[in-house]
Amino acid sequence: MSRTQSIEAEQSILGRLLVDNAAFDRVGDLLTEADFTKPAHKLLYGTLARLINSGKGVDVVEVFEALKSRSIESEAGGLAYINELAQSAYVTGNVRRHAEIVREASILRDTLAKIEQAQEIAIGSGALAEKLDKVAALFSGMDAGNSSRKPKPMSDVMVRVIDSINEAAEGKKVGWRTGIYGIDSRLNGGLKPGKLYVLAARPAVGKTSLTIQIEKRIAQDGHPALMLSQEMEDEELGARSLSGHARVSFGNIQTGKLNDEEWTRIADGVDELAQIPFWIDDEPALSIHAINSKARYVKGLAVLAVDYIQLCEGDGDNRTQQVGSITRGLKKLAKQLGIAVIALSQLNREVDKRPGRRPQMSDLRDSGEIEQDADVIVFLWPLCDSEDEAELRHIGCEIAKNRQGKKGAMVLTLDGAKQLWAESARTIDSFGGNTKSRSSFE
Repeated sequence: MSRTQSIEAEQSILGRLLVDNAAFDRVGDLLTEADFTKPAHKLLYGTLARLINSGKGVDVVEVFEALKSRSIESEAGGLAYINELAQSAYVTGNVRRHAEIVREASILRDTLAKIEQAQEIAIGSGALAEKLDKVAALFSGMDAGNSSRKPKPMSDVMVRVIDSINEAAEGKKVGWRTGIYGIDSRLNGGLKPGKLYVLAARPAVGKTSLTIQIEKRIAQDGHPALMLSQEMEDEELGARSLSGHARVSFGNIQTGKLNDEEWTRIADGVDELAQIPFWIDDEPALSIHAINSKARYVKGLAVLAVDYIQLCEGDGDNRTQQVGSITRGLKKLAKQLGIAVIALSQLNREVDKRPGRRPQMSDLRDSGEIEQDADVIVFLWPLCDSEDEAELRHIGCEIAKNRQGKKGAMVLTLDGAKQLWAESARTIDSFGGNTKSRSSFE
């Protein structure tokens, strides 16, 4: 028997299903007709699955008539072969194990086929980065186990729920803290694994700056963080991170005009940042496959930030479908890897026409599917009540969607010179609707 096929196991499964329809409950979650090797077996399994799922009692005659109605009975081996399978069925055999053998062989065939495709890509034309992206996409999502997860009984789920409650009570499982109390409290302790967080704002409000600070804080706590910036170069992101960490003006870092004390803080900041698990990537126009590959590259990754959704390359006939494919892919990635994903998003221009410029869900640019896929949506918008706040800016921050926590708004401050965010004691209402914008610290 070849490791890439088992005709005997395929025949055993088909024969068993013909005489014991209930056996489908033990193989239906594991197999599809594509897992079978012989074309006749593919047709027979597909037909059996459809008939059994319809709730009918299925036997040799029923299957043959169903094939005959589609004029494919001869391609499935004819009545004689179907009857032979039923007559030789090993009713007391381990049909689940036979299904596992067929599934494993199918995965091996798929793997070998992908290896051949990868070789063709490797020796073909195109840039190296493009080839690596295509190869990564080939193998992304392959699973050596079952084709789908099995449903879990409530008793098993409750055990995990109690464990989670105990961990939370002991302070062992509160999420990855952002360092901003108002956000962490509404998120029940911080960012959670498997969740998609969307941070949305108009350009130049500060969403990139805030995300860098959050990821840096998480990395300082020992949890690996990755920033995928499709707009800024890695050196600029590094300089902004250093500015806040060393408490040195970003402008001074850019010009190199630093006094002795600032040079000392810069040197200390560089040493400290070099020790934390914070990764930066500045490749533009990322596909969801490339994002998957980069996320898997960072071992033990806790939090991934993608800046920003509208710069990614998605699948679909129009931009709405493309953006939807990106957010679905990011949500799937968060669940697969058990990480928190922060996806930055632009808002459309309509928000600038609204008094107060406070965002709402309809302002999310390009796709309403962003709202549907996100577990949490956070809006930022500029607040300003006097002309002397050129350096310390007040930014409105609203958690507008939160599937597992509280919603609400707060005021954050941004020290634009040092790229430092903090929570303000002021309230949104204290600004009286005056939202005149300031200079950019994106």
